[in-house]
Order: sequence, then C-alpha cells, then structure tokens
Amino acid sequence: MIQELIVVEGKNDAQAVRRALGPVDVLWTEGFGLTEAKLEYIAQMATRRGVIVLTDPDTVGEQIRERIRQRVPEAKHVFLSRQLAIKDRDIGVENANPAALREAFARVVTEQSVTPHRGWHCEMQDLLKAGLVGAPAAAELRSRLGRRLGLGDTNAKQLMHRLNRFGISREEFWQAVEEVKHGDRA
Repeated sequence: MIQELIVVEGKNDAQAVRRALGPVDVLWTEGFGLTEAKLEYIAQMATRRGVIVLTDPDTVGEQIRERIRQRVPEAKHVFLSRQLAIKDRDIGVENANPAALREAFARVVTEQSVTPHRGWHCEMQDLLKAGLVGAPAAAELRSRLGRRLGLGDTNAKQLMHRLNRFGISREEFWQAVEEVKHGDRA
C-alpha cells in the first residue's frame, strides 16, 4: 500500500484514487485554491513520509503541479494521459478507470538533480531521430511513449524537459521508443 500523501486537485479525484488504490491518504488542492497553508502541509508531509502529486492532464493541472514542485522539489509525480482521463469532453483524474490509475501509480517518477542522468541529456535532435517530432505520427508516438515511461502527454519540448527532469537514461529512452514503435502498443 502507498504510504506517501497523494495530492490531487479535487474531491472527485480523491474518490477516484481511493477507489483504485484503497484506503490511501489523499489531499485535494481545490484546484487553484491551493493555499499557502496547504503548500506548507504538503512540504511537511514530504519530509515526514513523502508526497506523490497527480494532477489533471491539462494546463491548470500542470500549473498546480509546477507550484507544488517549486515548493516541494522532492515530491514524486504520477502522470495520467489525456486519453485515459477524458469522459464526455471533460478531462480529469476523476474520469480515469481504476485500472488506469493503478497502472499510472506503478510508474511513479522522481525528479533528478539538474545534472544529466548517467551522462545523457536529451536534446531535440534525439527526439527528431526517434521520430517524436517533425514526423506525421509524432504526436501519437509521444503519447504512447509518455504512457510507457510514466511521463504523461506532452509536446516535444515538454517531453525533452521531462526526460531530463525525471532522469530517464538514454537506454531507457531508446528501449521505450523501440517498444512503442514496434512492440506492444503502450
């Protein structure tokens, strides 16, 4: 069972996470209602037992995640793809089925230090070479790669940033690219 505090945006997100994971400790930010007191509590919990952040795969969710990341850089992160979090044109964690949430939590990522992981720093030419930018199916391939690596949906620049931020090695990157291109469809 997950021991860390799980931070989500809303009450319905918290209910969805509990349906998927059982009796876990969940705090919701109330969207942009994330107060200084809640940020302080999240920071304290990160020190005591750890924090995992799961926000909606949309612009607001990314802004909330970034606010938490700035205050609590040691927080762990879970990303959910838009495809798995959409229902009737509404994007949100609360729309994901329990199996999708369990799979997302199986791929928790932790931010690495600012130094390149294992001597590799992903650059745009790596994404070009992999067909993740500038190719007809690049967006779909990035989406499948994001699910495979637990990095969520991204544009090319965000993917490059997350590969570096979360310490994905060159080997992990190329193996995942091959799997999503030629193996099972993540």
